[in-house]
Amino acid sequence: MKKISLTGIKPTGTPHLGNYLGAIRPALDLTKTYDAVYFIADYHALTTVQNGAEMRENIYKVAATWLALGLNPEESLFYKQSDIPEIFELSWALSCFTPKGFMNRAHAYKDKVAKNTAAGEDPDANVNMGLYCYPCLMDADILMFGADIVPVGKDQKQHVEFARDIAIKFNKHFKEDVFTIPEPVFAESTGVIPGLDGRKMSKSYDNIIDIFLQPKDLKKKLGKIVTNSQGIEEPKDPDSCNVFKLYKLFATPEQTEALAARYRAGGMGWGHAKAELQAVLEEHLGVARDKYFDLLSHPEEIDKILAYGKEKARVKSKAMMDKVRNLLGTY
Repeated sequence: MKKISLTGIKPTGTPHLGNYLGAIRPALDLTKTYDAVYFIADYHALTTVQNGAEMRENIYKVAATWLALGLNPEESLFYKQSDIPEIFELSWALSCFTPKGFMNRAHAYKDKVAKNTAAGEDPDANVNMGLYCYPCLMDADILMFGADIVPVGKDQKQHVEFARDIAIKFNKHFKEDVFTIPEPVFAESTGVIPGLDGRKMSKSYDNIIDIFLQPKDLKKKLGKIVTNSQGIEEPKDPDSCNVFKLYKLFATPEQTEALAARYRAGGMGWGHAKAELQAVLEEHLGVARDKYFDLLSHPEEIDKILAYGKEKARVKSKAMMDKVRNLLGTY
């Protein structure tokens, strides 16, 4: 049997090219070698998104993005976190085996405390219990479906380490292998994915490029990529150019070398370079964009897919909670 991989997707806004290259594409590639589980982490998003209409819109956008980019709900398990009540029951059970010191060391909480302290505020200012207890819910997400691996960025390794520690503690307490011990897996690095200003593409920097912009809007967005003041006839260094850095993440090796040669030869302006970037993005994502907007225009189809995933997921989640309840005496 194949091992299981698990990927959570938080619906906090419209996915961008950084999300695609850093998380979506590598996670979808795992279906070649793993039984893949994907879920929309809407309850995790409640720490920051607390408007119902916004949340519903974000859920549809995230679901449509993954489906348009190739997620097959027949081959993989794809569900919405809030549709699986056993996850929240397991989260509470696991929290009763979790030392408070774990929560104090969680990166998101520590970062918030550090920022508050630096600003001269109370260390726990604006820290809700959702943020503080976030790791317990994530442990339940990971352990519920027997994930062997969890693909994460290196800055998220701690989440999987917490799940490992609690799974080992629980198993040892009951002298039974209830939970699979998960391992973090780091996707092959594409390096820093540059945003419009050359810094790492991030919503916090307001320098993102949405995955599915229409051609006219995409051209306008790419026009904002920061370049230098070199003239058209001057030879240019492709490796120091933000446009080229994005281009080579989507282009074939042959396309990349051909454009690099044009840079070095001179006679190509930044407008030409940005047009080449748009062309390769259209080639790579154009068909998926059409599917994305078709799905958004038929939300009932997304609802059917998520309902199908819910039905499949709850067969497994009920079986796991039966086992856990029996051990806890709450059955």
